[in-house]
Amino acid sequence: MAHPLVDQLRYTREQWALGLEGLSEDEATRHFGQMNCISWLVGHSAAQEHRFWFEYTQGNAAAPFPEPEEYATGAPMSTPSLKETLDLWHKIVQAADPYLDTLTTSMLQREVKNRSGDERLVGSLVRRVTYHYWYHTGEIQSIRQLLGHKDPPAYIGPIDSGAPYRPE
Repeated sequence: MAHPLVDQLRYTREQWALGLEGLSEDEATRHFGQMNCISWLVGHSAAQEHRFWFEYTQGNAAAPFPEPEEYATGAPMSTPSLKETLDLWHKIVQAADPYLDTLTTSMLQREVKNRSGDERLVGSLVRRVTYHYWYHTGEIQSIRQLLGHKDPPAYIGPIDSGAPYRPE
C-alpha cells in the first residue's frame, strides 16, 4: 500500500485529469492574453514530475525522458500539441509510480537537492507536486470557462472513496 501522501498525489492527478476530458486539440492550444494554453500546462506538469521523481530524488535526469525545457516556468510561450503533452505526461507518471510506491515515512524525510542546490525533503516535494496540480486545476477550469464551456468538471469528487484520510 502506498504512503498516504502518495495516495493524495494520485487522487489529485485524477482530479486534474478531469479538467482535460472532452477538450479538442484546438481548445487545448488556445491562448488568452498572457495565459499559457492547457496543452502547455500538461507538459509543464509532466516536466515537474520528471524533475522531482527522477532528477532530484534518484539522480537520473535522463530517465526515462530528458526533461522538456520548453515547459519550465519562465520559458517562452509555446503552443504544443495536447496529444503529445498528454502522451508525455502519461509516460512520465507511469514511470514515476513504481518509485512513489516505495516511499516510506523515513524516505519522505530524506533531503535531496534541487537544481539551485537548495535542499528539500522528499515529502515536501510530494506536497509541492500535489499543490501544483491544484493550482493548475483552477487555471484549467478558468480557461474552460473562457472557452465557453457551460458545465466544467466538478472538483474534489469522491474523496472519501478516492483518497480518504489514512494515518501513516
